[in-house]
Parts: sequence; C-alpha cells; structure tokens
Amino acid sequence: MNVISKRYSNITLISRNVLNENFVIRSKTKILLNNVREAHNVKALKRVLIANRGEIAVRIMKTTRKLGIETIAVYSDADRHSLHTKLADQSYYIGGSQSNQSYLDKQKIINTAIAANVCAIHPGYGFLSENAEFADMCDKHNIIFIGPKADAIRDMGIKSTSKVIMSNAGVPVVPGYHGDEQNDDYLLEEAIKIGFPVMIKAIRGGGGKGMRTALKESDFKEQLESARREAIKSFGDDSMLIEKFVSNPRHIEVQVFGDSFGNYVHLFERDCSVQRRHQKIIEEAPAPHITPQTRQELGMAAVKAAKAVNYLGAGTVEFIYDTKESKFYFMEMNTRLQVEHPITEMISSTDLVEWQLRVAAGEPLPLKQSDLTINGHSFEARIYAEDPENNFMPGAGQVTQIKTPVPSSDVRIETGVRSGDEVSVHYDPMIAKLVIWGHNRDNALNKLRQCLNEYNIVGLKTNVDFLLRLTNHREFRNGNVYTDFIKDYFNDLFAKTETTNEMLCSAVMALILQEKVSLMNRQNISCEPLSPFNSCDNKRLHEIPIFRYINLVDSQQTSFEIKVKLNVDKTFQLTVGNHIIDNIEADYDLDSNNLIIDLNGIKKKQRVLITDNQISIFSKEGSNSFNLIIPEYLRTQSAESESDCKSILSPMPGIIDKILVSEGQAVKSGDNLLVMIAMKMEYVIKANADVVIDKLLYKPGDNVPKGAQLLSFKQ
Repeated sequence: MNVISKRYSNITLISRNVLNENFVIRSKTKILLNNVREAHNVKALKRVLIANRGEIAVRIMKTTRKLGIETIAVYSDADRHSLHTKLADQSYYIGGSQSNQSYLDKQKIINTAIAANVCAIHPGYGFLSENAEFADMCDKHNIIFIGPKADAIRDMGIKSTSKVIMSNAGVPVVPGYHGDEQNDDYLLEEAIKIGFPVMIKAIRGGGGKGMRTALKESDFKEQLESARREAIKSFGDDSMLIEKFVSNPRHIEVQVFGDSFGNYVHLFERDCSVQRRHQKIIEEAPAPHITPQTRQELGMAAVKAAKAVNYLGAGTVEFIYDTKESKFYFMEMNTRLQVEHPITEMISSTDLVEWQLRVAAGEPLPLKQSDLTINGHSFEARIYAEDPENNFMPGAGQVTQIKTPVPSSDVRIETGVRSGDEVSVHYDPMIAKLVIWGHNRDNALNKLRQCLNEYNIVGLKTNVDFLLRLTNHREFRNGNVYTDFIKDYFNDLFAKTETTNEMLCSAVMALILQEKVSLMNRQNISCEPLSPFNSCDNKRLHEIPIFRYINLVDSQQTSFEIKVKLNVDKTFQLTVGNHIIDNIEADYDLDSNNLIIDLNGIKKKQRVLITDNQISIFSKEGSNSFNLIIPEYLRTQSAESESDCKSILSPMPGIIDKILVSEGQAVKSGDNLLVMIAMKMEYVIKANADVVIDKLLYKPGDNVPKGAQLLSFKQ
C-alpha cells in the first residue's frame, strides 16, 4: 500500500469511527428525550401551522417532515402558486397580497389554525413572529406559540425597555437616550448631549427599519421624520431612541436557547457586519478575529440577557462590537428564529427548528453548554432581487430561469422561489440563502465563491455578481469586516467593467447555437454536444447565411453591431468595429447549458441561458447580459415623447405612501416629493431640478410600476 492509499485508508477509518460515535450519541439523546417525555407527560406536536411564506416556510417544513409532523400552510393572492403551498400537507387561503390583509392579520391566522385543528403555530421570522398580542391570542385559544412568552417579546421588542433590563442584568449597553419623552426638540437636545453623529432607532422591530443616522445637528429632524414614517408603517409605533454612533463597529450576534426547566445555552456567535441599508447581506460563523476570551464573554452576556427575561425557545442577542476599544455593547434581542440561523446549525451540528419544536412541546434542551462545540466555519450569502449598482434598489417580477449549485451536506440552498415564480413587490425581495460549510474559514470561503459562480438567475437583476466581488475582496478574505465595509471599499466593489470582444463572441456564438437547437427540434435531428462545425450539422449548414449582422446591447445600454461570417472550415469569424476575431469554435451542452468557446486555441467554459431576446452568460468572473436590438424598421414609435431630465420616474415597482407636495407648488432640486414603499422599505423620491408641480399622477395607496411617471411639471 502506497503512502497516499494508506492516508486515505486512515481517513476512512477515522470517518467511520466518528460516524459510529455520532450514532451512539444520537441514540442516547433519543432515549433521553423519550424518558423526559414520559416523565413530564409531554404532548407531542402532531399538526403545526406555519404563519409565514417563502423560504422560511419551506425550511420549517423540512424539519416537520423529518419529525413526522403534519404541516399547514397559509397563502395570500400573490402566493397562490408558491412553493411553500406545494410542499405543505394542506394550504389555506388567507387574503390579499398586501401583508396587512393576510400574513399580518392575526385574527385570520387564528381562525385558520382553529379550522385546521392545529396544536401549534410556528411564526417563522418577520410578520407576526415578534408580536406579543399574537402570542397572547394563541395562548387564549390553547394553541402553542412556537416562540417565547408574550412578556419576553414585549420586554425585548421595545428597545428602550430592553436597554434598562439588560443594564440591570449586568449586560453592557450603548450610551444614549431611552426615555419616554418623544418631542422632536427634546430628542434633538438629547442628541446634542450625546454628541453627533447619533443613531435614531425605532423602539420596536428590527431589520434596519425605522433606523437612520444623523451625522450632524442640521440632519437630525429630517432623519427623525423619515425614521418615524417607516416605523409607523412597519411596527405601528413611531417612538424613537437615540444612541451614540459607534464608528466602524462590527455587528456580532449570539444564538441563545432556553427551555421551560430553566436551562439556557448559547450556540456561539455570528458576524453580520457587512450590510447595506442597515440590513445584512452576508453572515458567517464563528466571527473572525475574535479571541476565545471575548467569545466566552459574548456567550455569557447573551445567556444573562436570556435569563433576565425568562426566555423560552430560540433567540438572538445582538451586540455592537467597538473594534477600536475591543468592547461590545448590547444592541437588541430578536425574539425569534433569525434568517441566518443555518450557519449556526452548520458549525454546531444542530437543527434549531427541531429544538424549537421540542422546547415548545415541553421538552428540555437536547444538549448542555458543555456538549456544544464549534466545528469548522460557515457562510450565508443572501441572494436578492436588487440592483447593487443602483443603491441596491429592490426589484420585482418574474424569475425566468434559475440554475443552482448541487445541494450537499456542505451546501444548503434555502429558497421559496423556482424558475417561473414571481418576486412580489409586497414582500422581501430575497430569492434564496446560499449556506456553505468548510473545515476552516478559507475552505468555506473558497466553496462559497465556487457556488456563487454556479448560482445563475435570469429575468431579474440580482446581487450575485456583487457578492462575488465582495467575497473576492482582499479585506473580506482577511476577515477585516465591519458595518461600513461596502461604503469604504465602494470603488473596489463597484468598479466599472467594460464589455470585451470575448464576451461578445460568447453571446453571438450562444445565439447561433441556440438557433441550431431550434432547427434540430424542427427537423427532429439529434446531436450532442451541439456544435456549428461537427458532422451532424452538415444537413443544415446550408441554412446558415454566409454573412449576417447581429445587433446587441449590453447592461450599460451600449450597442454593438457584430458581423458574423461562416468560414469554409465551418469555424466563424466575427468583426466588432475594426477588430476581427477569426477561427472561432464552440460547443454547447444541451443538458448543462455549458458553452465551451475556443478563441486562439484557448477553450473557456461558461454557462449560457437564453430567454426570448436575452442572452445571459455566467463565468468565473461574473455574469454578462445582452439583449438583441430590434432593427429600426421593426420598431413602433411611442405615442409619448421621451422623458427629459426633469421627469420623475418610479425607480422600482411599489406603493405610493405619502405625497409631500401639491399641484402648483415650486420645488428646488433635492426637495422631497413623495414617499414610496417597496419590499417593506421606505424610499423618498426627490426633485432632480428646480421646477413647478403641474399634475400629481398618483395618489397615496396606488400601486405603480417601475418607470412610471409620478409627476408632471409646468414648462
């Protein structure tokens, strides 16, 4: 036996021993849980309603199915054909697309639970997951709320109250004003005492909503008003607190769990520092560059926080970590399962949804603190329908095609969106969560980049390419992360990319090969892999014109006219401007959509997805998208003239929330005109010139599509 074979033999033996040990541990744990159930007369959960939608509903169903629990789903008009309704044992319609008509309607959810004869409700995250009144309603109807008790939700849901409780429990808190006085001038005085810049935060909720930064005194009231508007829409309460702004902090959170027997554990920390719009975009566990002592102190502080409110179930204690002083401060406690819980599961080998269900059924925590250890490293990348180059503006519409990495024990794809599904304007624009595990941070990061390359989406702009650039950045690779990371490295992360001749060659060859697919289908000819120069094409090569012109426009709206020539040897020649690329060959794999293009003896593999007149090319460097330009003689003239630079167009599909101007009013460039709500976030539309308002084309409550003219101006 050679050295390599012997090494693999040893690894195999070790793996088997580990598996045997894990089996013994699982068996002992199962026996222990059965004994506890008998001792405490625990009523097992048999039927659970999931009061949520999308990927979190699908995620919960994976565990309920594993445990043999029957699952009831609910859905709105927008979700009538969504994935979570297909996977549930039963699905109940609960109302209109707007969340206040369906997923936020507490009484409808309770009525549905009673009609479906469920014993428990899992709220997921968002919507009613941190609604104390809903938890009380469940209790009143003898339905188990899979989450903490209502008192804990109330205490932790009001940030000002939670700060007092944490301070009394010995958990460090950020200096600031957390009082009841809410007069604007009084809050400004408190902000001046604290010293600018300051953070303005809604006392309820989370997810970055109702949160603004006032850099100087003159900014304060405008930012306060904006935070109030968003808070009242999101939480029904516009009360604010003011806190010291910690420059260049890290956002570190700790997963905690408590049961009804007074047992508490933490499952280590997650770093969620890299954010946009105060919302997380990528998370990892454990946090990089944290000393064992700090890790222990964070965990102990989080457990103190949970004990202070007699916490039950899964919760997350969020801390601001001051990198300059190496100190951490309590920020808030999320009394629910977090979006990023999978990375904790990956490093701790646990199923936190199963823990939730068992604790809700009256069982003790499955493991003690001494049983929990960190194994490896994990990343979660949130894949959104949004345009990073346009200030991460959220998008909505149909996802034409999705190609994903192959799921495995090291790669989890958590999603509620399939090819052909709609990303609705009424809900969060997240398409999926890509969760990766590796033996260490470098290994996990390499896997993450590989899987991002394999995650190909057509139909909507996404942040996949941005995530690739982010995870390739030298400072991110080194683990030097903090909340202003994207702002500070903006030029690196948003470097302008030019369309190269190589990209154009790939797009053109993809189009030609796609035509061959259609031709083969019409003539019932089979040939794989497909190539414009292999033998099975001889029957139809005469149908390819010797010369042709293809007009493409790239994502930067730059147009290209490409002359395509079929050579005698069945290779191709492309002419772009004055540049000639000759002897091009290509193969196309129909099953994988992989295009292999040969330029000057160098073969390069890419994935190509073509829908209608759009060509999407995905490679190691990222994606490129091209559209076929409709020839001039085929175009129809628009009845309306093109908008001039003074027009105000809707930057995204959304709902008009508030009109801030009136007809006949003169406004200056930069003045606030109206407020839109899209993807649960508030966007203030500002004037881009000095103008006089002529007509208001929409009213509050109206749905508007992307690109719609919102106002007209007097000439």
